[in-house]
Parts: sequence; C-alpha cells; structure tokens
Amino acid sequence: MPENDSIHYDVVIIGAGAAGLMCAATAAGRGKNTIVLDHANKMAKKVLMSGGGKCNFTNMYVEPENFLSQNPHFCKSALSRYTQWDFISLVDKYGIEYYEKELGQLFCKQSSKEIRDLLLNECQKVNARIQLKCDVLSVKPVQDGFTIDTSLGQYKCNSLIIATGGLSIPTMGASGFGYQIAEQFGHKIVETGAGLTPLTFKGKLLQQFIELAGNSARCRVSCGGQSFTNAVLFTHKGLSGPAILQISNYWKKGDYLEVNWMPDLDIDEWLSKGISQRPEALLRTLLATEFSQTIANFICRLIGFDKKLKQIDHKEKLHIINLLENWRIFPDDVEGYRVAEVTLGGVDTSEISSKTFESQRQSGLYFIGEVLDVTGHLGGFNFQWAWASGYAAGQYV
Repeated sequence: MPENDSIHYDVVIIGAGAAGLMCAATAAGRGKNTIVLDHANKMAKKVLMSGGGKCNFTNMYVEPENFLSQNPHFCKSALSRYTQWDFISLVDKYGIEYYEKELGQLFCKQSSKEIRDLLLNECQKVNARIQLKCDVLSVKPVQDGFTIDTSLGQYKCNSLIIATGGLSIPTMGASGFGYQIAEQFGHKIVETGAGLTPLTFKGKLLQQFIELAGNSARCRVSCGGQSFTNAVLFTHKGLSGPAILQISNYWKKGDYLEVNWMPDLDIDEWLSKGISQRPEALLRTLLATEFSQTIANFICRLIGFDKKLKQIDHKEKLHIINLLENWRIFPDDVEGYRVAEVTLGGVDTSEISSKTFESQRQSGLYFIGEVLDVTGHLGGFNFQWAWASGYAAGQYV
C-alpha cells in the first residue's frame, strides 16, 4: 500500500516485467525516487517461464537485423548503449551459471528464478519499490507530471514509464493496457499480432501431421524473403519448433511456406550416392538414414512412390530432389496469443525518442519493452530489448 495519498514519486513504472524492473533499477540508481506498479501477484512472470524455466536471457550475437519494426533503425541506439555483454557481466557478477544452447542463445544452468532474483536485488539495493496486486484505473496528465489512480490509492509522479508488455499469453496477465495509454495521449498503434507462435493447418495435411505428432526434423523454412534453419516439430494442430516460431513473425494469412527438408546436404549428390551404393534399398530406407522412420514414410507419401533406388528414373529423381528442397505448404493460421511468445506490432515508434524513449506527444511519458513496435527473433533477443530499452529510459527519467 502507498504510505499515504500525498506520496510523490520521481518515477512511476507500470509493469513489473523485464523492461520495467531494469528501468527501475537504473532510475533509482541515479537517485530517483522510483516505484513499480503491477496488477499481477508475482513479478517477472515471463522471465520465470522463459526457456522452459531456464530463461534464455540474451544472445551472444545481437544485431539490429534480429528485430522487426516498421522503423528498423529505432532499436539501434539502445542496443548499442546496453549490449548483451553488459547484461552477461551483470549475470557474472551474481555468480549465475549459464550455458550456450545453440546459435548464441544463453540459458541459466539452474533456474530462471536466478534472473528474477537478480532483478529484484538490483531494485532493492537502490530502494526502488515494487507494488504488486495494484490495478491501474486511470492516468491523468497534470502540471509537471501525472496522477495515477489505482486500486490501492493515488500515485503522483514526474515521469511515467509504460512497461506493460503485449498481448501474448493472457493467462499470465497480458493485456492491451499499454496500447490504451498510448492512444489516450495520441499515439498510433501498429497493428498487433501473435508472434513466435506455432502454425495451424486444416484438412488432409493436418490429418497426416497428427500421425506425425512428436516427430521433428531439422529443416530450412522460408517465407516473406526470410529463411530459418532449425528444428520443425509436428503437432496435433500443425507445425511448431524453433524454425516455425521464427518464420511465424513473417507469415501472413494466405502465404505459403517453402521447406527444405535437408538444408545441410547437397540433395542431388546425397540421392545419387544412395542410388549407386544401395541400389536394392527402398527410398524410405534411404530417407530413414536422415529422418525418423515415421517422417521417412510421410515423405514417401508426399513424393508419391516408394520403390527400390535402382528403379528410380531421371524424371522421378528430379521430382524427389524438388520436393525435398522446395516442399510448399499453406498454413491455415497462427495458433495465437494463447501460446505466442511475443506480440508483433505495438506503439508506433515514429513519435518516441530512440535515445530516451520519451513520447514526443507528452512530456514525461515513456514507453519501453514489448509494448513498442519492436519484436525480436527467438533466442534471447526480446529479453535483450527489454534490458536495453529499460536501461536507456532509466538514464533519462
């Protein structure tokens, strides 16, 4: 509870997630009287569930190209001022053990709670307060600041930071509150959508996927001029796995995906070698040297035949190569916000300072983290955006 209704804070941050807590620690570390408000009963819920409870807290290879936005330049300033190495240094200071899983992705060896505790400790040591179970009812601009009416009374501040995240995983308390505040002060919202989400299918293809559920293969998946090479997982609803989650950010309804089943091989050379060295083997037997037998059988059904390798003529060989290199499929939809890791779109960055994150429409109002139209790829990039944007705003509030 606030001590009394007359308490005035230099900084009020709405949202006790990764960006909000980083901003609180940074602002309070500069001597600003700071409080974080959140309607949830726990802080940093997404941190806790990230990476299967191990928290993929950053990536060793952060580049602006790893982020989607209508303004691809917006993220550059903050990412250059608080880098992945800065956060890794903070993790090292706390003695948190971590490991690289793949492609530069860094995970806690023990538990994501270690990152949550790091953020909490960083806030506590500079006296940044965190008030949970606090519903924000309204925000009003006043001379030299804002009044925030909440279920626990009224707060007043000079600087107000919106760090409320997006719409993904509503069971964890996600809401469109940040977008409502942005629109209240005249900001545009870039159309939002579920990002880093599985793709769903219908009809006969889905029936075949259901038979394959639980099987995975390393593929290159392409759409919208983008390609990602990683695991593709068959599910009871369609396709998931890292490559699918990545491409979902670029897929639009009606688009097709192109799948290369064997991105690390020269398929022509691989098939020719199989034909010459194992002429009596069936095609599905050769495919099973690279895939599970279930997937090998499925690919044979896609190809339309399964015969001895020595029986494959030139035209059939070209057909096999083409399907393995360029299997074209049409998803029906994304699985949606229920399982999406992030929200695409958000507060338009055209009227937000890329240096301070302050609104150019309302003095003292700031937006950081996922609520903005900046979305990272899978692999720790969205957390790095949270750290960088939170730090940047915390330097100026």
